[in-house]
This record gives sequence, structure tokens and C-alpha cells, in this order.
Amino acid sequence: MPALASTFAIYILAAVAEIVGCFAFWAWLRQSQSILWLIPGVVALCVFAWLLTLSPSEFAGRSYAAYGGVYIAASLVWLWLVEGQTPDTWDVAGVSLALIAAAIILFAPRGGGAI
Repeated sequence: MPALASTFAIYILAAVAEIVGCFAFWAWLRQSQSILWLIPGVVALCVFAWLLTLSPSEFAGRSYAAYGGVYIAASLVWLWLVEGQTPDTWDVAGVSLALIAAAIILFAPRGGGAI
């Protein structure tokens, strides 16, 4: 259970860093904010990339795939808390499937053959 908790914490922090970094670019390009928004945005994206290297997966691709589910969930939380748009039933259904898929990808027992 500690590995699951620490992995989930890494992915949550990475998702927040990625969303903050991407939102800085969004604010600059789509909301006419100052180009200075890019400074914390770039820092946040560097933190995001570093955090993903802490994942327990042996392979980057598997780590990134599993992270995708957490990113989807974090994006919907951002939608709700920052942008004021409540996720709908389809959002909740989609994020549920994404998190189940992420857990399968990251924590499934390995050793079987390829597809």
C-alpha cells in the first residue's frame, strides 16, 4: 500500500505542476496575460517532468500511460475548482475508467508474454 500511496502522490503533484505550467501558457496566449506568466509556467513544467521520473515503473512509456489517468482526474478538478465548471456525469464516468486503466497499467503483475 505505501507504494500505491507514494505513486499516487507523485502523480498528483506532477499533474498539478503540468496543469499550472500549461495554464500559464494558456493565460498568456488565450487570455492576453503578461509574457511574465511564462516564467513560473516553465518552472512548473520542469518540476512536472522531474516528478514523473520518480514513478516506480521501470519503463518511461508505462509510467506516462499510467500518469495519464491521474492527469485526466486532475484536469477535471481544475475545471471545477479554478474554472467554475462542474464536471458532468460523462466526465465522472470517463475519469473513473481512466483511473482504473491507469492502475492496471502501473500495478498489473508482469512476466507474461507480449500481446
